[in-house]
Amino acid sequence: MEIKRNVESLLFSWKNKPKRKPLVMQGARQVGKTWLLKHFGNNNFENVAYFNFDRQAELKQFFENTKNPKRILQNLALVHGKAILPKKTLIIFDEIQECNEALNSLKYFYEDFPEYAITCAGSLLGVAMSRGSSFPVGKVDFLQVYPLTFSEFLAQADPSLNSYLESIVNIETIPDIFFNPLVEKLKMYYISGGMPEAAVAILENKDLELTQQVLSNILNAYKLDFSKHVENKDIAKINYIWNSLPSQLAKENNKFMYQSVKQGARARDYELALQWLIDAGLAYKIFCSTKPALPLSAYDNLSAFKIYLPDVGLLRRLSYLNPVAIVEGNRLFTEFKGALTENYILSSLVPQFETIPRYWKSGNKAEIDFLLQFKNDIIPIEVKSDQNVRRKSLSVFRNRYNPALSVRYSLKNLKYDKGLLNIPLFMTDYTLKILSNFNL
Repeated sequence: MEIKRNVESLLFSWKNKPKRKPLVMQGARQVGKTWLLKHFGNNNFENVAYFNFDRQAELKQFFENTKNPKRILQNLALVHGKAILPKKTLIIFDEIQECNEALNSLKYFYEDFPEYAITCAGSLLGVAMSRGSSFPVGKVDFLQVYPLTFSEFLAQADPSLNSYLESIVNIETIPDIFFNPLVEKLKMYYISGGMPEAAVAILENKDLELTQQVLSNILNAYKLDFSKHVENKDIAKINYIWNSLPSQLAKENNKFMYQSVKQGARARDYELALQWLIDAGLAYKIFCSTKPALPLSAYDNLSAFKIYLPDVGLLRRLSYLNPVAIVEGNRLFTEFKGALTENYILSSLVPQFETIPRYWKSGNKAEIDFLLQFKNDIIPIEVKSDQNVRRKSLSVFRNRYNPALSVRYSLKNLKYDKGLLNIPLFMTDYTLKILSNFNL
């Protein structure tokens, strides 16, 4: 099964640029970066030359011995077994963070041989960049790859339902004949999440046990990364943080607490380990905003933040929530005090907007799940995991700041009423499209 990814259109745009730069594709392990590049290359080039710096460590010598792109290409062609031709061959450097010299060489390829189509991928590129690895600033293009969105999942699971959502232009009631099946498909997505292999397991094989195993394998691969790429003194710290994330999100006040990682844990001892997870694309750090004003980043409370995973399926598996919950009403949405749903909402919003959301808190009186910066407005977002939408926090915020628009995600129908827009959970991926139609 091949699941069409929205990011493919961005690859086409890159390919057709008059003077394209080498493309650096970032994203957590197992989100499908390598598959995407190979698939794109096979469909749009005569040949694909694939090189993996983790599996083929000896390739590093080609870049250590010379800075001349022509000489490097000659050596790579010998390994590839055929000529590497400009415009006809897609060159893929995988796990490029393993070779600092290869990263640095990208600027010479861009300056001297822009006619060659060069793409790079690396699950730990963010970690490499944070450590000051030599990087060709201004000489490459970046493309972030996220887990499958629910809309991408739905397009494969039920094309007709996906077409219906795509056709919605106005704020109007969604008929039950569409609404109810969409909720059921969303439950499936909560089980597999957006890791392509897990999604295929549930969509193609209808196999919950296989889906569970795939997610377990991915989580185990992440832990192997901890031990392989982290200094020995930090391995245990990263594991403690990683294993604590479900319980951190399940707290009534799900602000990240170092004391919840391990008894006696202090920020100064664990903050670098947490940053490693963020740089590796395995966690999102959402700051508490002291004031809902532009730009949001100027009002971050750096000592108060929440940590989310990049994928709801991984959070569910890490939390040991059995997929049998799919038949138990709305339990999947409400588990862990709605933490799964909050995580799902965030992972949907991040790819849509340039600025990562924040949250807002007013002492013990009120808390807004997310603040979204859209154009020149700050939009408060309330997340409800079922049809019970009574909550005073949004009212407190609206009375204090009078936002032009407020958004609530829930299992209630699509509706706009007196400045409050209710978006069904299964339409989160259409938030940007919906907001763009409002005259804010």
